Amino acid sequence: MSALFSQIPPAWRPYLSATAQQNLAKLEAILVQEQKQSQVYPPTQQIFQALELCSPTEVKVVILGQDPYHGVGQAHGLAFSVQPETKPPPSLKNIYKELAADLGCEIPEHGYLVDWARQGVLLLNAVLTVRAQSAASHQKLGWQSITDSLISSLSAQADHLVFVLWGNFAQKKAALIADKHSLIQSVHPSPLSAHRGFLGSKPFSQINQALVKHQQTPINWCLKDLKEV
Repeated sequence: MSALFSQIPPAWRPYLSATAQQNLAKLEAILVQEQKQSQVYPPTQQIFQALELCSPTEVKVVILGQDPYHGVGQAHGLAFSVQPETKPPPSLKNIYKELAADLGCEIPEHGYLVDWARQGVLLLNAVLTVRAQSAASHQKLGWQSITDSLISSLSAQADHLVFVLWGNFAQKKAALIADKHSLIQSVHPSPLSAHRGFLGSKPFSQINQALVKHQQTPINWCLKDLKEV
């Protein structure tokens, strides 16, 4: 068993194909060399935090991101989320703006989305690591074979999930998702594209409507101030 595989929560390990497990072992060797040469985010112990906070049987919603934030103190293993002491990045600010418009939630000062994860929202990046200050630098290391395996296995085994695909990169993952699930798609919340269809798309109310339709408890998307948690 590779060290990376041993970090994956036991409940998630059966969701990795044999090929994905082999690729994970190869990726680990590359990642070790990367970490010798430069800072890599998120910290090693947080690479699989999305899986740690949300077991496969608890997943209700899957929000797919591309790769981790590459700045100091940002990435901690959840797509779009940053560590508690870090200000929300631009894409997350737009997510909050739409959340306020859609559901009337107060916009929090923090960008820590752990509360969503604990309610069954799998905040999964397609690529799980990145070199510091170098966006998309680990796109070709092999992470997507691992996360694609997780997505397709989860799709096959779950009865009904809501998959949220923001932007072209995430929308390519629709091919991995069975028809029994709900798909919510729009442009990415990035400042470069948010005004072309993300803002005003009401994804959060759509997600909850899909959950209620399938007799599932809706998500409380409104985030508390961290002092209240």
